[in-house]
Amino acid sequence: MKILDYDYCVIGSGLAGLLSALHLGREASVLVVTKKLGVDSNTNYAQGGIASVMAAQDSFEAHVADTLEAGAGMCDEAVVREIVGDGPLAVAELEALGLAFTQRDAGEGGGYDLGREGGHSERRVLHAGDITGREIEAVLLQRVAEAPNITLREHAMAIDLITTGWLERRGVETGVAGQDGSRCVGIYFLDRTSGEICAVRAPRVILASGGGGKVYLYTSNPDVATGDGVAMAWRAGLPIKNMEFIQFHPTCLYHPEAKSFLVSEAVRGEGAKLVDQHEQEFMSRYDTRGALAPRDIVARAIDEEMKLTGAPCMYLDIRHQTRAFLEERFPNIFATCLGFGIDMSRDLVPVVPAAHYFCGGVEAAVNGATAMRGLYACGEVACTGLHGANRLASNSLLEAVVCARRMADHVVATPAPHFEMPPIPDWEYGDAVPSDEAIVVEHNWNEVRTCMWDYVGIVRTDKRLERAARRIGNLHHEIYDYYKDYLVMVDILELRNIAAVAEMIIRSAQLRRESRGLHSTLDCPVAGVDRVDTLISDPPGGDTHLAG
Repeated sequence: MKILDYDYCVIGSGLAGLLSALHLGREASVLVVTKKLGVDSNTNYAQGGIASVMAAQDSFEAHVADTLEAGAGMCDEAVVREIVGDGPLAVAELEALGLAFTQRDAGEGGGYDLGREGGHSERRVLHAGDITGREIEAVLLQRVAEAPNITLREHAMAIDLITTGWLERRGVETGVAGQDGSRCVGIYFLDRTSGEICAVRAPRVILASGGGGKVYLYTSNPDVATGDGVAMAWRAGLPIKNMEFIQFHPTCLYHPEAKSFLVSEAVRGEGAKLVDQHEQEFMSRYDTRGALAPRDIVARAIDEEMKLTGAPCMYLDIRHQTRAFLEERFPNIFATCLGFGIDMSRDLVPVVPAAHYFCGGVEAAVNGATAMRGLYACGEVACTGLHGANRLASNSLLEAVVCARRMADHVVATPAPHFEMPPIPDWEYGDAVPSDEAIVVEHNWNEVRTCMWDYVGIVRTDKRLERAARRIGNLHHEIYDYYKDYLVMVDILELRNIAAVAEMIIRSAQLRRESRGLHSTLDCPVAGVDRVDTLISDPPGGDTHLAG
């Protein structure tokens, strides 16, 4: 088995992962593993932008207040202030790397063309057209390619974390586990090109693997978003926090050929209204802010209108804007809609909610530190306390930039203890054979995602959660047996992870006996008085750490 030795191993090639690598790679060796191409990440799909206080009429206090209100009492205010306060620095950092944010015309006074999105009281969203994430990803991949100390390994899917506690249980003497608790010392990964299982040995591992929207049948996320990092951390026994708070983006394009295409919240920021099939505006009945209410409110309103009327979708109406304006402000969205026969300047745009962002994740500090030594987490995979029960639009890119830098500064300032890196055992294939039942994997994939959409979606009930728990629990054991019996392949690894993430979401939702933010249950429709985090760390029976 190939064992690769690096100072740092970063899992994920989105904004958090690549920026972490750039910071850490200045004086040390870094391996970035990503399971498809480097460009395949949630970051690449981000349209809106990065929220930061940049205008004279705006203030940090206003941004903090908007974030706390959206978070429905679950944000950590100290964390919010820390990250919001670093906004201008985050913007400057991206610009120094080569990102060009869209500017206003000189006739309009020049400066940043700041957008406004749901939940924001001011225009404070910097963007690069309507493909901000794609532009960020392109810039960072170029900088990583130029960095002599960074290796980007594509088509390499992380399987599990390697910890000293697990090694000691395998009879490997590490000289570490008994002294300061279990440490993370590397990962196993599948080389998708050769089919080999390899290992990375590194004293510091950074989880930046993004979210898990593919746990749901309908999502705005790309196919790679299967919650791998959260699942690996859970199997290693780390605390996972607030997984019931899944943000459903209110406006994904509803079209049979439009695979999860997101219509940015910035469209509503430029005056688009939400209307029903009779062109009647309805959001004012749910919130005084109308279409610019926070995402949880808008998504629930659309969901309720669809259920009340039996309509398959609702609509965005931005026909008051000219075609020239829309083509300039939203070139990608306008062109994509037009490709499906929808002219935004003349037609209503059909939309439906879809799973979008995980506010929960691996419990981590702003500096990325987790409960396990040697393991750090930043970006969507981490739960820092910024988002609380509902993420404020465009705060995710802000968090990724700030936390990647804070993590790198902390790691560099805190040298790893001196210890000899332990030997890594070869991967044990046992009696595993090549799979001849791919249809089982496909069936279980569909069953997990359909179950989550039907029973653990935008609005929940105790009965729905109980049904989901039984079905996912049975599937989890079936998937575990399949994982043991057959040689490792990407589909089974991803299925194993989405089943684990599904179980975390269900268990966390059952623990929250109230409706708050993104967690809405008909059995407990009122929010409680006190903030209560949901923490789970014990993986289900059978699917233990490195069971393969």
